[in-house]
Amino acid sequence: MLEQPKQDAASPWHEGELAMQRSVGVVERMDGPGRNFVRRAMPEQHRAFFPMLPFIVLGAVDTRRDVWATVRSGQPGFMSSPDPAVLDISLPRDPADPADAGMEDGNAIAMLGIQLETRRRNRLNGVIRRAGADAFQVGVGQSFGNCPQYIQLRSAAFVRDPDVLTAVRPAHSDQLDDRARRIIEGADTFFVASFVDRDNGERQVDVSHRGGHAGFVRVGADGVLTVPDFPGNRFFNTLGNFLVNPKAGLVFVDFETGDLLQMTGRVEVLLSSPEMASFQRAERLWRFTPEHIVFRQDALPLRWRPGPDL
Repeated sequence: MLEQPKQDAASPWHEGELAMQRSVGVVERMDGPGRNFVRRAMPEQHRAFFPMLPFIVLGAVDTRRDVWATVRSGQPGFMSSPDPAVLDISLPRDPADPADAGMEDGNAIAMLGIQLETRRRNRLNGVIRRAGADAFQVGVGQSFGNCPQYIQLRSAAFVRDPDVLTAVRPAHSDQLDDRARRIIEGADTFFVASFVDRDNGERQVDVSHRGGHAGFVRVGADGVLTVPDFPGNRFFNTLGNFLVNPKAGLVFVDFETGDLLQMTGRVEVLLSSPEMASFQRAERLWRFTPEHIVFRQDALPLRWRPGPDL
């Protein structure tokens, strides 16, 4: 049964999200869903969903205010919810992951639980409570579901114990090399993190899925990525954050090798551009200029097989 509207609930949308909603004339239409479905606690189906997953997508902000997206894994059950306002994560520190620097006690964090084989996904953001190096707890700030659009079907299997980290050292750069370009240009999926500092002093981090046909992200000769924004739920969490704070963290997963390509940099949102005509179904574009690039070979102990629609 659908929940009844909570008319006394405060709107969760900040000025950037509202500006994006105004740009397509849906501010009034999105007010009710915002008050109703962006919750400060997890519903029971979300509490049951996270423990089923073998990996989690995270967004975090380091001490330089650079935002990073990452993917971390564990045997199903490494996440659990002792009550609706809390998610416990058993996940050891990983100094090779640039996002790890933003996972200290008291830091804001974003989480995306996504099940590629069913196209189910739920988003959560909140604040880390950390008592040690092997686990942390997230106090829920916002929790909401997403539709299954643009998720490519895949099934995952472990090739080693997820607690065993790769011995390959990460490669850092400030420019895309040929390997990075191939990963981006062949990708049908990536994840993007963003954040804003709200007027009440709270930091709100978001991490989101982006998908399309392989090659939907274009890389220019100057190393700038152009990303189409397809029709979605009109929440505009990511693009709204960009309008307020034009920073982003991207992570591309090589699903066959477990390699991760992580980047942090600056963003420009293009609400209209002649270039949009060359991107089928795109409603707007955004451009990402990488400033710090990290390639992590064999970072994930998972390998994915494509589903029947790929």
